[in-house]
Amino acid sequence: MNELGFPMISLVTFFPIFGVLILMFIDKEAKDTIRGTAMVFAMIEFFISLPLLFSFQNGTAAMQFVERHAWVKSAGLSYYVGLDGISLWIIMLTTFLTPICVLCSWTYIQKKVKEFMICLLLLETAMLGALVSLDLILFYVFWELMLIPMYFLIGVWGGDNKIYAAVKFFIYTAAGSVFMLLSIFFLYYLNYKTTGIFTFDLLELYKLNIPVSTQFWLCLAFFVSFAIKVPMFPLHTWLPDAHVQAPTAGSVILAGVLLKMGTYGFMRFAIPLFPYASHKFTPVIATLAVIGIIYGALVALIQPDMKKLVAYSSVSHLGYVMLGIFAFNMQGVQGGLYQMLNHGISTGALFLIVGMLYERRHTRMIKDFGGIAKVMPVFATFFMIATLSSIAVPGTNGFVGEFMILVGAFRTLPVHTVFATSGAILGALYMLWMYQRVMFQPLDKEENKVLKDLNSREILTLLPLALLVFVMGFFPGYFLRKMDASCEHFLKTYQQQVAMYEHGQYDSGTPRLAGVLEKNNLKSTFVD
Repeated sequence: MNELGFPMISLVTFFPIFGVLILMFIDKEAKDTIRGTAMVFAMIEFFISLPLLFSFQNGTAAMQFVERHAWVKSAGLSYYVGLDGISLWIIMLTTFLTPICVLCSWTYIQKKVKEFMICLLLLETAMLGALVSLDLILFYVFWELMLIPMYFLIGVWGGDNKIYAAVKFFIYTAAGSVFMLLSIFFLYYLNYKTTGIFTFDLLELYKLNIPVSTQFWLCLAFFVSFAIKVPMFPLHTWLPDAHVQAPTAGSVILAGVLLKMGTYGFMRFAIPLFPYASHKFTPVIATLAVIGIIYGALVALIQPDMKKLVAYSSVSHLGYVMLGIFAFNMQGVQGGLYQMLNHGISTGALFLIVGMLYERRHTRMIKDFGGIAKVMPVFATFFMIATLSSIAVPGTNGFVGEFMILVGAFRTLPVHTVFATSGAILGALYMLWMYQRVMFQPLDKEENKVLKDLNSREILTLLPLALLVFVMGFFPGYFLRKMDASCEHFLKTYQQQVAMYEHGQYDSGTPRLAGVLEKNNLKSTFVD
């Protein structure tokens, strides 16, 4: 359904392209004009995305703002887009973070400014396209498109080892995508064999009842692709290199949105398409998630580089998200979704803070600082807010998400949850230890004594994130209500399908799921 009677999703998805076209005609030496133009388009993009939020209907799990047009009719390809409570907030996070990325790059990026802003806007379109796609090939096109601007953001504007990091990022993510593409084509074939219809329609493919042996292999292909993007242990090794070498804006958008494409992919594609395989893989995935939580925290604890410490903290935080999703109850799934947003806010703020220090001192080594709070009190305040959010102190957004995940996970995965709680303790340890060494050690280095506090642009960059930390911490209900119906439908459908497979209601002919459910009168086992 399209509540606005207007192709709002298409406008939001492709509006940044208009900014790219305008930037192409601006003289590359007019750097302030380029920055200003990119900022204007990024801000307009955020404001035109707000109707998606304000017109969103909370009480339904149906796709909203749907647009559908034939693309290659004979092959079953269509431009089919929409959103629900699972994708809504990640879309809003994307449009919210992009202006912040432009603003934080104002003085940080000095070479090839025009090309940098073009890459940033192209990346925004690619991310939004992947989040709204309901046709598998359309999703794959946007999924692959995300790699190109991100590759250039790291490889052109990154640090000393940028080429290695960019190539490693590209190879890892592209290799995983190949397996997913093969799985997509096999689903296409199975649907044609069952119905005689060529389609890549995701909602239609949800209805396929895939034989168990086939389902495991197809699920594994999607799992590899999404697990690399999350990234899950042991497929995480590209992430610290990419974060450390990327410019600040690249790290913010990578942590804020790109990593969520993996966790979103599990909820939108892997689990609904392959419910029984996901059910059987749950102990393995939960174990890998817990290993990631503890491993990421332990490695973060010994990092001498602030940016690398924050990068490894992402491995730990995303492990919590995966644990929540695979708890398969409302608290866990909603907590996982909420934690996706929280991670984008808190870790995005931390990368901005590290970038601001780097601009002043051209070092990220913890040992090079100390006593910064005495000369940069405003900076110290924002740093503390981001730190408290990251370690899930009550009253911050991080507490809500982490608490819901642990409560939900304990109901279905109690042993895993017991081990996962150690990550919360380790998280407080490495974050507070870093803060103490940077902010409160003796101010004994001459370079640190003359550091300037945040300017108005930098305050404006961090202020929206700091406010969201407390808004989401004290008023989570507004955010959770928009997820309710979609999360409930996700769980109800998953449990119905698992029940069908447990009852042996499948065969090699891959009948349509809806018919099997109706025939056998299977009821939902959903528990609120």
